[in-house]
Amino acid sequence: MIRAAITAVAGNLPETVLSNKDLEKIVDTTDEWIITRTGIKERRIEKDLNKATSDVAVPAVLELCRKRGISPEEIDLLICGTVTPDMMFPSTSNLICAKIGAKNAWGFDLTAACSGFIFGISTGSQFIMTGKYKKVVVVGIDLMTRILNWEDRSTCVIFGDGGGAVLLEPTEEEVGIMDFVLHADGNGGTNLNMRGGGSRFPASHDTVENKMHYVYQEGQSVFKHAIYSMAEVSADIMKRNNLKAEDITWLVPHQANKRIVDGTANKMGIGPEKVMMNIERYGNTTAGTIPLLLWDYEKQLKKGDNLVISAFGGGFTWGSVFVKWAYDGSKYGK
Repeated sequence: MIRAAITAVAGNLPETVLSNKDLEKIVDTTDEWIITRTGIKERRIEKDLNKATSDVAVPAVLELCRKRGISPEEIDLLICGTVTPDMMFPSTSNLICAKIGAKNAWGFDLTAACSGFIFGISTGSQFIMTGKYKKVVVVGIDLMTRILNWEDRSTCVIFGDGGGAVLLEPTEEEVGIMDFVLHADGNGGTNLNMRGGGSRFPASHDTVENKMHYVYQEGQSVFKHAIYSMAEVSADIMKRNNLKAEDITWLVPHQANKRIVDGTANKMGIGPEKVMMNIERYGNTTAGTIPLLLWDYEKQLKKGDNLVISAFGGGFTWGSVFVKWAYDGSKYGK
């Protein structure tokens, strides 16, 4: 049986750090308020307005190629999970391919908010399993600070910029993407969205004046749905694959809120020593959080490690992926 294995991971972050202390000067908030409610201490922002999402993604994809010793021309398909594309069209995936010289690849963008990366690797794995594709790159990246209202303390303190990418390749070993469970419920769209800019509310003076081109979130409702859905789907994938808490090497959770992550781990019966976390340094980079986690922890990963990757995003979208790690990360780690 052919499976899709993650054979390399890379990330990229803007250089500029925006701390909670910096935010105290911008909006009515405090360092203590942010840390208590989210676990975030700082985040990265891309200050260069000449750089778009594709520009931040390119170094990560090129790093994948360097690690695996391949040329961008060997990439068959590139999937980009993002809600901050360079533009409505062409797709950001196509722009990334053009910038790196992946002239033999085709690609598309996948819009599932914070679940974009897990939707992407689940989709990419299917192309590998057909036997037709040998090298599929999945990017998860967002420049969320470009769509934030810096007067809204309920959203501007949460998000940051950055992301990463993984390379999927075929394997017949008992490693790779073993199972996934994905969900979506469009009824949640009223609780977390960006209303302006689409066909329902095309850009106009009114949409700009009414700040409809910024992230809108009903915090309490989103929190309740997220903590329940991420915990339930993570427990579900364990049950489907006869996994107990002691079988899990790492929980790789979307970095939305530390309390949500803690709730998911508790539902799975997993202690904090098995939970990947970097929210305190990067905040919520939406589709970028999970590849950034894998990049940060790569050096600690060993072949055969059992990973449960889980996310919840606007829309609502949520899901979990069971991955058996395919290589010894110490040879690549940061």
